[in-house]
Amino acid sequence: MKTLIVYFSHNKENYFGGTIRSVEVGNTQIVAEKLQSMLDADIYQIKPLHEYPEKYDECTAIARKELDNNERPKIMNMVPYMEEYDTIYLGYPNWWGTMPMCLWTFLESYDLKDKKIYPFCTHEGSGLGNSINDLKKICSQSIIKKGLALKGSQVNQSDQKLKEWLKEE
Repeated sequence: MKTLIVYFSHNKENYFGGTIRSVEVGNTQIVAEKLQSMLDADIYQIKPLHEYPEKYDECTAIARKELDNNERPKIMNMVPYMEEYDTIYLGYPNWWGTMPMCLWTFLESYDLKDKKIYPFCTHEGSGLGNSINDLKKICSQSIIKKGLALKGSQVNQSDQKLKEWLKEE
């Protein structure tokens, strides 16, 4: 069986400890790529059918609407041969205290029974929020492992934290 790193990342305007700035590579993508090099795993980026806006405030307003309406935004791509993977590292930004709704779409699209899921998120102060509880609801037959929350503004210096998290299992 194989390991897969699945992530959604926002690479436009992001919030960094009190300021908003544009980024070419999203924080969660940086972490996912670091994990890929450490684990030699396959990697998959969730791509919503609709683009989230460039402007931070507009993006968060749409994310809030999706959460409030319990929406399942369509995603463009699917993982072929999901049954080949027994371990999934699941990465996302913390939006409104949980995972972006496109992750819900992704998770509900597969039979993840008995798969080990290691969640990791990027944030600027809210940690994992309610995402672990939500993940346990969505993937009730999966084995949800200890999650890792990393400050988005510190992802470039996160190698040691990632290595320690990987050693815990």
